[in-house]
Amino acid sequence: MKSSERNFARRMDLTSLQLFVAVCELGSIGRAAEREFIAASAISKRLSELEATVGTQLLYRHARGVNLTPAGESLLHHARSVLFSLEKMQGELSEYADGVRGHVRVHASISAIVQFLPEDLGAFIRAHDQVKVDLEEHLSSEVIRAVQEGAADLGICNTAGGFGDLQSLPYRRDQLVLIVPRGHALAGSPAVAYADTLDFDQVGLHSTSSIYVALRQAAEAVGRTIRLRIHVTSLDAMCRMIHNGLGVGVMPARAFELMHGVGELESVPLTDAWAQRELRMIARDFSSLPVTARLLVEHLQQGASQTERLAA
Repeated sequence: MKSSERNFARRMDLTSLQLFVAVCELGSIGRAAEREFIAASAISKRLSELEATVGTQLLYRHARGVNLTPAGESLLHHARSVLFSLEKMQGELSEYADGVRGHVRVHASISAIVQFLPEDLGAFIRAHDQVKVDLEEHLSSEVIRAVQEGAADLGICNTAGGFGDLQSLPYRRDQLVLIVPRGHALAGSPAVAYADTLDFDQVGLHSTSSIYVALRQAAEAVGRTIRLRIHVTSLDAMCRMIHNGLGVGVMPARAFELMHGVGELESVPLTDAWAQRELRMIARDFSSLPVTARLLVEHLQQGASQTERLAA
């Protein structure tokens, strides 16, 4: 770090940053003073000192309150990141004091959670019983955003659109299949192209899920639209809807196998190339993850390698 950068860091006051964020969120120095239980004049003084530290105006002050300058917009983004990191640090250190030796925040797609993570995380916790793993289910796009914004240490998802500037490692592969009721016209088929299912009503996952995006793109490629009867938010709900005659649907083959018995249903492999998918682990920088998060990544990689060897 250059000496000028060290001096800047030393001059930056965390309390002033907190008050700056409060003023930005409330749009008024007076309202921020009431919320933070501090005199408005004291906040004004700290804001002036903050502007002197960064060397530029951060706020436009007017009779109705304040607005951010372009420099203020930039500082607000970084201030929130700094304060979030401090809260994260406090939370993790308090868990060390309580005897928990590590804490990993994982966001994953429904496909990863249903098919693979229960066994993988269970084995990890049994081997590292003092590590706490917080797992949240999100759409793939939301998993990517959470990792980018630092709300998750590690993400596991699938997306054909890529991961932006995030790093990624392979986790598992899955196969999408068509789910139909027994006795359906497509039941018993050795395989089917997705385009050949578009004459039937369909039960779809969330409109921004990676599976539904792939289906919509496949339909558009042949100049068709999906005859969507209903959107659902879970795979078991999809099975129940299909069982009750609301349409056909697409889900990962292993997920369907694990939910065997949810309705009188059959699966038919899809011949489309996009139906063969790769789930990947994502992080901002794997090498800079906390030790416990790196241990989890290594464990998940080993599990994926063992599965591939067994499949071969």
